[in-house]
Amino acid sequence: QVQVAESGGGLVQPGGSLRLSCAASGNIFSINAMGWYRQAPGKQRELVAAITSGGKTNYADSVKGRFTISRDNVKNTGNLQMNSLKPEDTAVYYCNADTIVGGSLRYLQVWGQGTLVTVSS
Repeated sequence: QVQVAESGGGLVQPGGSLRLSCAASGNIFSINAMGWYRQAPGKQRELVAAITSGGKTNYADSVKGRFTISRDNVKNTGNLQMNSLKPEDTAVYYCNADTIVGGSLRYLQVWGQGTLVTVSS
């Protein structure tokens, strides 16, 4: 009923920038929080940044000052601007949307398939 798709990953040199995008589609009444998570090889998935429908943001300490999360509540899209990238930022990045499904108004947490970000020289 609801799908989320990420785009924008790739290979970037240390110190470089990437912009990830997330698009939610389907039978959506509204989206509460949107978040970006990442999972590096051999590690657990961790929260990178999140944003509420009102625009309140939350960041992992490791990315504060370097990453910026934003969203468009009308288009049901989100972005993660990543600057000053480091090799330790290498991971698969996942978009997550806490959605309210149209019609039933039930809560549904939806994950994207992930997009790979590799930071390497």
